[in-house]
Amino acid sequence: MLTLPRIVEREAQHYAAVSAEVHIPFGEQIGPLMGEAAGYLAGTGGDFGPALFKYNVIDMPRLEVELGFVTPAAVAGNSRVRPGVLPAGKYVTTTYFGHYDDLESVTAVVIGWARQRGIEWDSTPGPDGERFVSRIEIYPNGPDDEPDPEKWETQIFIKIRN
Repeated sequence: MLTLPRIVEREAQHYAAVSAEVHIPFGEQIGPLMGEAAGYLAGTGGDFGPALFKYNVIDMPRLEVELGFVTPAAVAGNSRVRPGVLPAGKYVTTTYFGHYDDLESVTAVVIGWARQRGIEWDSTPGPDGERFVSRIEIYPNGPDDEPDPEKWETQIFIKIRN
């Protein structure tokens, strides 16, 4: 199930993540990178929220990503797990319930919806791909806490130019 895309105003949000360059499909790399971020955050004794994927550069099939977690406040980080802040502003968003294999198609729906409305992403094209200010997926649940893939929730947010 996919909700209709819409524009929302988001407040700034802290996160901590590991940066990586990956190539689609990158499923096998997710576990170790997320484990590294979760291990660091758990070791600090601090709270952390849902999983977060941040897509910094898209040059299909190459991606520069940050994989980690939403945090309630800034964290110190280390040489691999870095703190960050998702900027406040207007975002196109949709929520998808279903298996992660469909996320590329779901994202295409969001991009098509925005294109039809003349919405521009807060991004810069370059020779190494399109660099986004804030293009994220937040995962409030997943396989570790929900056995039914049809109930896995993914929230997509892409910052737009104001």
